[in-house]
Amino acid sequence: MIAIIDYDAGNIASVLKAFEKLGCEVRLTREPSEILSADKIVLPGVGAFGDAMGKLENYGLVSVIKEAVSLGKPFLGICLGLQLIFDSSEESPGVKGLSLLPGKIVRIPDAEGLKIPHIGWNDLTVTEGSRLLSGTGEHPYVYFVHSYYLQAENKSDVAATTEYGTLIHAAVESGNIYATQFHPEKSGDVGLRILKNFAEI
Repeated sequence: MIAIIDYDAGNIASVLKAFEKLGCEVRLTREPSEILSADKIVLPGVGAFGDAMGKLENYGLVSVIKEAVSLGKPFLGICLGLQLIFDSSEESPGVKGLSLLPGKIVRIPDAEGLKIPHIGWNDLTVTEGSRLLSGTGEHPYVYFVHSYYLQAENKSDVAATTEYGTLIHAAVESGNIYATQFHPEKSGDVGLRILKNFAEI
């Protein structure tokens, strides 16, 4: 069973439907016992970093997520869920993230002709050997909606990059932790392949 963490963030329902389309058993939950007994865990979301961390703390989910990850359960962060995995975000100064991996979230720099938020399709440069992005090709197109992006501290954690005014760490893999800044659930067949890869890990 795949547990999708319910913490009142946006876009969670479409992630649930995408996994159901793949035939996966999924459950939307914030119950610690269900999360800790799940085979895999997904933290999706659209919204602000500080608000999201506040909700995770209010629901008592921060310690549950950290425990589940420490148990080795495959964990997937999507969009805001990727950002929350790291230490901090310029969007919410002073708010501490989950710190599951080292790195920071910074604002996409302003540039002439560049629209922020970044909304639309971009191609990825996939790191060779990525499990999450296996079978998607060298430069698959995926769908982004974001104003802030990841600067991972460990380049070895980066599974894919894209360019949008700057080099963006668009996906990460480290041990049992996986995450994408883009939205697999909105990325057509490529996105479904990514979610299927995660479900089969």
